[in-house]
Amino acid sequence: MKKIIVALMGLCLLSLSVLAQTDRATRPRVVTAPVPQTDSPSAPPTAKRPPVLIGGTKKSSQTNPPVNTQESVVEEDDEVIKIETNLVTFPVSVLDREGRFITGLQKQDFQIFENGVEQKVDSFATVEQPFTVILMIDVSPSTAFRIDEIHDAAIAFVNQLRREDKVIVISFDERMRVLSPATNNRAVLQNAIRQAQFGDGTSLYDAVDSVITRELRQIERRKAVVLFTDGVDTTSRRANYQSTLRETEEIDALFYPIRYDTSVEMAGRSGGGTNYPQRRRSGGSGDILADIFGTILGGGNVQIGGGGGSAGSSRAEYDTGKRYLEELARNSGGRKFEASNNLDAAFSGIAEELRRQYSLGYYPDKVGQKGERRTIRVRVKRPSVVVRAKGSYTIGDVDKKFAGK
Repeated sequence: MKKIIVALMGLCLLSLSVLAQTDRATRPRVVTAPVPQTDSPSAPPTAKRPPVLIGGTKKSSQTNPPVNTQESVVEEDDEVIKIETNLVTFPVSVLDREGRFITGLQKQDFQIFENGVEQKVDSFATVEQPFTVILMIDVSPSTAFRIDEIHDAAIAFVNQLRREDKVIVISFDERMRVLSPATNNRAVLQNAIRQAQFGDGTSLYDAVDSVITRELRQIERRKAVVLFTDGVDTTSRRANYQSTLRETEEIDALFYPIRYDTSVEMAGRSGGGTNYPQRRRSGGSGDILADIFGTILGGGNVQIGGGGGSAGSSRAEYDTGKRYLEELARNSGGRKFEASNNLDAAFSGIAEELRRQYSLGYYPDKVGQKGERRTIRVRVKRPSVVVRAKGSYTIGDVDKKFAGK
């Protein structure tokens, strides 16, 4: 009996020992920090732990007040850690001589030059993704002779797009009107395009400025503008030729002008012709203008285009308009097309360019000043290719610098 009692007591003691060891293993170990002896000159100084970065804010892991040393360290708990980058990224299209996109290029196939100095290609990607296009339709008196042709061309472009691609329809004469929000509903888009009927004046520069500042900056993914116009401006007040070209350097959107040469029709109107087209009836007050346009021409009491019968009809104005559209396309990295050519092939090429692009990026060797303009040239180490990319950019705020989406 005594042996049994001794055995049970030993088993109990063993269990208590195991529980004690388990408790010591699982409980957090607490070490009491020694209190610094500030009244003793022989006391060793307390070591100060380095600050720890938590969520971008500088925090100290030491809970006791810091000990004064010869070099005081100021800690700012609310200091925000800010990271800035000068990475410049932009989309690039590489085409063959027939306008077809060239696939399969690698990072080593590209060279980037800024202000003539070669830069290291720091980022590279081949991207294929949906895009948003703004269709800008010029409905000024000069394009009224071609309005049905413009409608058909705009609808033909919409028919080239995929289900994921979206379109915004905008018309402009003296004013700009948004006829449809971004949508991929083709019935809605076709109806919006057909609503674009001609009015008075041509504020092309103002319309481009509004599209850049109000519309394009709200679009996150890849974006472009297809502009149906003759390029002649007669009534802009807020923007001009040069200001809009500068804006295209700061926005990551491609411009594809489709130029209609309406000089012959406008010359006939200025010479006293009587074949000015009538606006389609909508049942509103605009029908009065339709009657006026059908009976009163350039030399009458009604001024068309904001500057009398001759405004926007001279050869010099048409030459300026053509040059403007060429620079608008070149500055943005897009292309200009003549409406007299095969637009079906042009629209197919535009859709392909927008959908499939290369994205290049680099860190400039020299940090410039805000507002400084720099030129960019991209070279591809392949024979007989056409490279489409931005030709310049302006150093500005982070949100103004262009980037390929």
